[in-house]
Amino acid sequence: MVVAREYVEIPVDGRRMRTFVATPRDGGPHPGVVFYSDIFQLTEPTLRWAVRLAGYGFVVAVPEIYHRTEPAGTVLGFDDEGKVRGQADADATPVAAFDEDIDAALAWLAEYSNGAIGAAGHCTGGHLAFRAALRPQVRATACWYATGLHDGKLGADDDAGSLARAGEIEGELLTIWGTRDPHTPADGRALIRSRLEMSGVALSWLELEAEHAFGRDVGDRYDPEVTDQAFEETVAVLRRSLAG
Repeated sequence: MVVAREYVEIPVDGRRMRTFVATPRDGGPHPGVVFYSDIFQLTEPTLRWAVRLAGYGFVVAVPEIYHRTEPAGTVLGFDDEGKVRGQADADATPVAAFDEDIDAALAWLAEYSNGAIGAAGHCTGGHLAFRAALRPQVRATACWYATGLHDGKLGADDDAGSLARAGEIEGELLTIWGTRDPHTPADGRALIRSRLEMSGVALSWLELEAEHAFGRDVGDRYDPEVTDQAFEETVAVLRRSLAG
């Protein structure tokens, strides 16, 4: 499908959360997906991923995750300075603030989609997508190499308690990992999988021979074949759960 692109401002906590929206031009209304970026915010690779997903028939909304700490439109570089600044922004944001932003994005999507809602995210955004999955209206979620699930670290909170709440997830959950990802090593992945399976969530688990951020289409870690495999699984889960 051909896709339209725009920016909107979603009100939350007296602020305006700048959000990139990619929407199929054909037909509609379509299911909605809130997509959360890595710590660098709305970079070109993130926007390209969102547009690609929208082309499969979804309204994709991508909020700026640091709208509380950074000026609107801030995009961080894929370098040491960007990493330090992005991590500092994350460390300054309480989980309660992230949750409030998630609720605002989901409310916006409910109005501008057909009401069937999913979530997705990469890296820190994968953890945020997991938090979105805790909401009963989210029917499916795809978390790509989510950070902090095994040790609870998210934003300013040392333990967000996300994994402990997995039993609250009512929709389908797809988790995707690179086996060479130092942020969530093998023992961390084993812990996450065990807890998720014990929770009874409808889980699809995918481990691929790749590094962290293998789906970011710039830099040495990008793996096109693995990315396509992960993307195919993501579309399948979202279509299966959001159809009808």
